[in-house]
Amino acid sequence: MSSGLTIRAATPEDRTATITLWQACGLTVAHNPPGADFDRAVQSPSSDVLLAEMDGQLTGSVMVGDDGHRAVVYYLGVDPSLQQSGLGRKLMTAAEDWAGSRGARKLNLMIRVANLSVRDFYAALDYEETPRLVMAKWLDR
Repeated sequence: MSSGLTIRAATPEDRTATITLWQACGLTVAHNPPGADFDRAVQSPSSDVLLAEMDGQLTGSVMVGDDGHRAVVYYLGVDPSLQQSGLGRKLMTAAEDWAGSRGARKLNLMIRVANLSVRDFYAALDYEETPRLVMAKWLDR
């Protein structure tokens, strides 16, 4: 991996490139419009989309938010040509630092059943499965 790596908070101008990355990583689903997710995260003082760039090129992202109780990670994605290079680990460290700097004591993430192959990645970063039933209600339907 190039030594020219920087991680920074996204701006509205990063929207198209970030969504393109999310799509290339298979992170988007029809019922979650990625543009709306990006916009809301970038505009909120309680969340950010952190972007990894190498030599000016977008190579990864992670969305992180803090609800005042816990922090949560979404949309961790690394350019497919750079997966398994350590970049995902660096982005998760940046998300942990972001959450910790806001006083969060815990960082949660959810893995879609269709994406269980990433479980070992998170376990290697000391994330543990937590026995919880996640329930949701769509408010925009």
